Amino acid sequence: MADQPATLAAALGDLWQTIGARARAGDAGSSYTARLLAGGVDRVAQKVGEEATETVIAGVRRDPDAVVTESADLLYHLLVLWQSAGVEPGAVAAELAKRAHHSSDDRTSRRGHEHQSSSGGKG
Repeated sequence: MADQPATLAAALGDLWQTIGARARAGDAGSSYTARLLAGGVDRVAQKVGEEATETVIAGVRRDPDAVVTESADLLYHLLVLWQSAGVEPGAVAAELAKRAHHSSDDRTSRRGHEHQSSSGGKG
């Protein structure tokens, strides 16, 4: 399990590189990615919504194989949306890191507050 995030990160990094290469090539005749990007950010966003809905449905149906398949489709389309919108994965990673830090601060703050409450407010 410990190597799964690194494996996922590597897979997403490879996918990001492929999407970038297809965007630069711009060959809509032979590349689904290029065709999708040619449709503009609105079309790409629509596909993200469709894939998200399909992922949710697979989850509600408790179908792990379908969740895997639909999650892969969702992640692909999300990365195409980032490409279309000019978003770098590093910006998303930085936001996640910031949230993880704030979440950690929130847990520390709550523990301190619970300690004060249980001791009559005299930390």
